[in-house]
Amino acid sequence: MKNHTHAHGHDKSAAFEPAHPERFAAARKSTWVSIVVNLFLTLAQLIGGFFGKSQSLMADGLHSLSDLLADIMVLFANRHGNKHADANHPYGHARIETAASLILGVSLVVVGGALLISAGMRLQHPEEVHRVEAYTFWVALFTLAAKETLFRYMLAVAKRVRSQMLVANAWHARSDAASSLVVLIGISGNLLGYTFLDLVAAAVVSVMIAWMGIQFARDAMLELVDTGLEAEEVRAIRNTLKSVPGVLGLHELRTRKMADNALVDAHIMVDPYVSVSEGHYIAEAARAAVLRSHHVMDVMVHIDPEDDVQSKPNAHTPQRHLLLVHLHKRLAQDLPADTRIVLHYLNGKIEAELLLPATATAGDLQAKCDAIVTDDPYFKRIDVYQDAAPK
Repeated sequence: MKNHTHAHGHDKSAAFEPAHPERFAAARKSTWVSIVVNLFLTLAQLIGGFFGKSQSLMADGLHSLSDLLADIMVLFANRHGNKHADANHPYGHARIETAASLILGVSLVVVGGALLISAGMRLQHPEEVHRVEAYTFWVALFTLAAKETLFRYMLAVAKRVRSQMLVANAWHARSDAASSLVVLIGISGNLLGYTFLDLVAAAVVSVMIAWMGIQFARDAMLELVDTGLEAEEVRAIRNTLKSVPGVLGLHELRTRKMADNALVDAHIMVDPYVSVSEGHYIAEAARAAVLRSHHVMDVMVHIDPEDDVQSKPNAHTPQRHLLLVHLHKRLAQDLPADTRIVLHYLNGKIEAELLLPATATAGDLQAKCDAIVTDDPYFKRIDVYQDAAPK
């Protein structure tokens, strides 16, 4: 007996309705705050760096610009990633967040690489490096304070709603705070007479940008290639499934990440003689237990009457209609039309139950069945029962 149970998609109206309203609202609010802050900082750093002759401040300004573009991307992903499942996306749209993280990561690698090359080329001619204007120090100091404050705010929101994308965006803000600290040190050194330190700071900032991009892109790629959950979490899900009444064993468990959630495929074993409806009930109970106890989007439960993970012993056995033809031939007699026949496919053999109507005469049918199974290629056991006579 095999049974699959899983969640079905939801048909929604054309009006947008987020699947997780609290997460959607929190992400939208925090991202708009970040957009306003980064827009102001980008303008202040680029203008201040250009007129103040600070390469590091301009590099940090481009970093803030990348944050601004990332925030816009987060808004897009937050809206579209929160849509409910539909016919074209039966598992939902959560991986739009993953795709956005991948694009963000690649973009940061490109920006960081370009800034590093530019700083390296200018460092080859240190005599052409000028002393920066004093006010660039105060712009860098203000930027550092703003970025650190933004990081703490965004991380708190991300942890509250458990959003991987918002966590990534928050740490992106922290990387900007770290880069602003480097810029502050570089500008200070330049003002103290070590003019080359401004370019060194620009190079360090570019490396930090590229490194954060590599991390974002790596995490997104791991998810897109269906990397499983951590071993500890898989072990916890396995224990949850085994604790469900009616589950006799678990011989296969697969997981894969889906943005902030996970998808789970489980093969559980049940008593091979339970009814289809009871097996389905056990599967639904197992699925509900995992959804209730773990951060999982959906669970596919596959019911098995035996451990067939290494081999498929029943693959060669005929289907029901062919087995019934074979059984009638071996019995050399016609069974009553309303005879109920239950087949159990177990260990490469068939165990059958023949339930005759009350009006039929069993006669020596059980003896015939016992003789058949001694040399039959398919049937291991055939039991004959008869309904009690109607009252």
